[in-house]
Amino acid sequence: MRIARFSIDGNVAFGAVEGDKQDELVLDIIKGIPFTDFELSGTKVPLNKVRLLPPVLPNKVVAYGRNYAEHARELGNEVPDAPFAFFKPSTSVIGSGDEIQYPSFSQDLHHEAELAVVIGRMCREVPRERVQDVILGYTCANDVTARDVQKREKQWARAKGFDTSCPLGPWVETDLDLATASDLTIQLTVNGEQRQLGRTSEMIHSIADLVVHITEAMTLLPGDVILTGTPAGVGPLNVGDQVAVTIEGIGTLTNKVVKRG
Repeated sequence: MRIARFSIDGNVAFGAVEGDKQDELVLDIIKGIPFTDFELSGTKVPLNKVRLLPPVLPNKVVAYGRNYAEHARELGNEVPDAPFAFFKPSTSVIGSGDEIQYPSFSQDLHHEAELAVVIGRMCREVPRERVQDVILGYTCANDVTARDVQKREKQWARAKGFDTSCPLGPWVETDLDLATASDLTIQLTVNGEQRQLGRTSEMIHSIADLVVHITEAMTLLPGDVILTGTPAGVGPLNVGDQVAVTIEGIGTLTNKVVKRG
């Protein structure tokens, strides 16, 4: 099931996305929230009549760096022996169709296409054999990065945590099991030109590795998000660019870069 979060006439709701053709997609409004048992209401609205919101509002976004060997090397970094985690705040999250605001303190903004894991239940110290049980589904992400700030400041709070730096969407796909999600095509285009192309099977540390790693240290809550790293091909974004992340079996996350007003 594809679960979207959206607004219409000032109201916010979750809905199950139905249909195959983009211009014919409809939302069957969900009674309740997708983190517990829910029912479909049977009330349907066309997707093109609503505003898509971030598919979840995470309490925290846990991101993993340098989890694709070629990406680590393209920036001159060593491949880490252990998973390398950092955080993006909830205020960095935007949805598909929202604008990425080019931060005033940077002159070198980069895109990073990523598979995002959406947590479905509160969990801590998850054993490897139970990882599938705590995952609600998967969505597309763009770990937008102020590369010059990242290099200059060494720690990444401002470089990767500024407002609008974490586009997520367009929805959460819940029908992918762990094995399938571990071998999907992931690509990114800027103004229609392909910049990144890889497969999630190229990750150094697997989805299961990352869930086990972070829950050894902290509790994850329903709606929390894990970003799993980006393949090679990261590069600059400019004001006016249209950037799109497409992941096989999930969908396409699209955002425009604008000058911060």
